[in-house]
Amino acid sequence: MKRKIDVAAFVWPAYTGDELRTRIFWPEGIGEWESVKLAKPSFEGHLWPRVPLWGYVNEADKSVMEMEIEQAASHGVNVFIYDWYWYDGRPFLENCLNDGYLKAENNGKVKFYLMWANHDIGYSWDIRNSDMEGDYTLEQLGKSMLYTGEVDRAGFEKVGRRLIERYFKHPSYYTIDGKPVLMIFSLPVLIKGLGGFKQTEEALRWLKEECKKAGLAGLHLQLNQHPVCYEIYEDGRLLPIGEVIGRLGFDSTTNYQMLNACRERERDYAAMVGYAEAGWERMSADSPVPYFPQVSVGWDNTPRFKRPRKYIITGNTPERFKDALLRAKAFLEKHPERHPLITVNSWNEWTEGSYLEPDTLYGYGYLDAIGEVFGK
Repeated sequence: MKRKIDVAAFVWPAYTGDELRTRIFWPEGIGEWESVKLAKPSFEGHLWPRVPLWGYVNEADKSVMEMEIEQAASHGVNVFIYDWYWYDGRPFLENCLNDGYLKAENNGKVKFYLMWANHDIGYSWDIRNSDMEGDYTLEQLGKSMLYTGEVDRAGFEKVGRRLIERYFKHPSYYTIDGKPVLMIFSLPVLIKGLGGFKQTEEALRWLKEECKKAGLAGLHLQLNQHPVCYEIYEDGRLLPIGEVIGRLGFDSTTNYQMLNACRERERDYAAMVGYAEAGWERMSADSPVPYFPQVSVGWDNTPRFKRPRKYIITGNTPERFKDALLRAKAFLEKHPERHPLITVNSWNEWTEGSYLEPDTLYGYGYLDAIGEVFGK
C-alpha cells in the first residue's frame, strides 16, 4: 500500500494591511497586493498583472482563511508552512497566522509549521524604492537594509520561548516523529547573529532541550538548503555541508525555491525542473539527514521592481508543474525510509510568480495538478 504524501505549501503572510509596520512598504493598506495590482509587463507577451480569482482578500481574516483551508484540503494541500519573522526584538507579519489561520474553525484540516525567515529586509518590497535593488554598490546595499534578521543569544532565547509557548503545542502544528518541525531560512545570518558556529551549536541544542522541558517530544530542525549553505566557515575552515548539518543537529533539509536546488540557471521551466531533479539527488547524497524534494510553480518577481527583471522563468504551465510534482513523488517513492513530505513554493507568492492560488490565467490549474498527483 502506498503512503499518503504530505504536501506542504509555503505561505507568504503579507496579504493583509493589519500589520501596521508594513505601511512603510504598501501605504494603501492591503499589504503586498498593492504591488500585484500595479505590476506591469516587462516584454511583449509578459502576463502581468496577474489577477486573483478570489480577489485581493485579507488573509488575516479568519473567514477568508476558512475558505482557503477548504480549498487547500480539497485539492491535496494538507500543510501550510508560514514564513515567520522577527525584527527589532519583536514579531513581524504574524497577523495572517494568528488572526487568520489560528482563528479559523477548520484549521485542523490543514496543519501548519513555521519557517523562521531570518533574512534581512531591504527595499525590494517597496517598488517606489526598488531602483535601490539591482546594480548597487556595497555601500548602497548597506544603506538600503531596513531590518536585519540577526539575533544574539538573548534574542534567540526570546524567539525560542515564543515559538514553544504560542505555536509548537498547538494541536494543528505539524510534527515528524511526534516532534514539531521548525525550518531555518538563513543559516549564515543565524550564525553571524549568535557570534559563530560553536555558539550556534549551543543555541540550537538549548532550543531542543527547551522543547523537551516544555513536554514536547523534542524538536525537528529543518534547514532551508541553499547554495550559500556551502559557505559556512569555522576558524577559517570551509565546512562540508554534511558536517554543518550534523553538528548543528538538523534533522532534515529542503529548499524554499526550486532554483536553490539548481546549479544551472535556465529560463525554461521544464529544463529547470530537470536541473532541480538532479539537485535533489545531489543534496541527498551530501546530507546525513533526509532531504525532502521541493517543487516551485515558477519564478518572476517583476511586481517588486520598476525596471525589467533579468531572470524570469517561462513556460510554467499547470501541465509542466504537474510533471514536476510527479518527479518529486517518484523521488520519495525511491526513498521509502523517509517521512512522506514534499514542499511547494508557494501557496501565495504572487510577487515572485510562484503561487497555487487561482488566477484569471489558469484558474485552479495548479491546485488541480496537486489533486491529480497526490489525491484530494
